Amino acid sequence: MLIQDRPAQPKPELWVESPSNNQLLLNRPVLIKSIVTPLWKDEARQQLQSQSDQLDEQLTQLDTQVQQMVGELSQHTIQVIGADNSTVTETQNQIQGIQAQANERKNELLQQKNQVLRQLEQVETLELGQEVDQGQVDNFFYAKVGDHLVRKMQVEVVLRDGVIEEIRGEL
Repeated sequence: MLIQDRPAQPKPELWVESPSNNQLLLNRPVLIKSIVTPLWKDEARQQLQSQSDQLDEQLTQLDTQVQQMVGELSQHTIQVIGADNSTVTETQNQIQGIQAQANERKNELLQQKNQVLRQLEQVETLELGQEVDQGQVDNFFYAKVGDHLVRKMQVEVVLRDGVIEEIRGEL
């Protein structure tokens, strides 16, 4: 009977064996920063302009939907009107409710658009070579007795056009 040798199954990445028993595997946030370059500015402008365009599209769709709903309600009311005017009053109340909800949503979208436009203005004022925060990622690290935990928690990755240029802090 032949026995085939099987290659050892690799352990999943999160299964990291501690080199010794007196260490802990901890999780820390790592700040991601980018150095402002002409390419970074162009990409930021494009992304923000795309967000602005999407918000404009949502505003247009909202207006169209509200007009359709109000038109359908008005048409339905005209067909149903009987001897009393209660249907007209109910329809007017419904239309006002729809318009109030639409105005709330419209205000939210306009606030988002204003924020995007402010960010677009900020991108224009950034100087080349300046560092800007891009977000954060989580990272696992080992800590042991005697480590300075605060320093180990303060790690930054600096990117230039998407390429890691520097890692700051204690790994």
